[in-house]
Amino acid sequence: MRRISGISVECVRGDITKQPDIDAVVNAANRWLAPGGGVAGAIHRAAGRKLYEFCRRLAPIKPGQAVITPAGELKNKFVVHCLGPVYGKDVPSDKILADCYRNSLKVADEKGAQSIAFPAISTGVFGYPVKEAAEVSVDAVVEAVEGGFLKNLKKIRFVLFSKNDFEIFSEVLDNAG
Repeated sequence: MRRISGISVECVRGDITKQPDIDAVVNAANRWLAPGGGVAGAIHRAAGRKLYEFCRRLAPIKPGQAVITPAGELKNKFVVHCLGPVYGKDVPSDKILADCYRNSLKVADEKGAQSIAFPAISTGVFGYPVKEAAEVSVDAVVEAVEGGFLKNLKKIRFVLFSKNDFEIFSEVLDNAG
């Protein structure tokens, strides 16, 4: 855990759908904001059918874009949905991935969320190498925090499902700045 400009930034190993102390969880969404595999499937299953009803009105979204909905049956207030880049196809992949984090922080902060949890966006079926994704993600979060535009957020959490992803993100966060 690091404190950056008064905001806690941390990495935990766990399940993004089981973060009851967090106001907004981030869904690594598809462009139609529909249930799918990976993080999107897990979030939609845990949140129930109502989540897709909220999402349908906001789709489709573009890579790097973020939208926010109520969280359905999750214990959180909101789900932020963002579409990460397909590595090597959606270019520049690093800018689009950074936009996912910046835009997610912005929409959550605007809704009054005090905490947000991110998965490792684009590192699953979208093929983004974990180390590169961690570097882009942590840099984007640190820049946003240091930029001073966040008025409500006090805690930013990276929730990593695998031990390997957790170790990589933790190391990058420890060495950031």
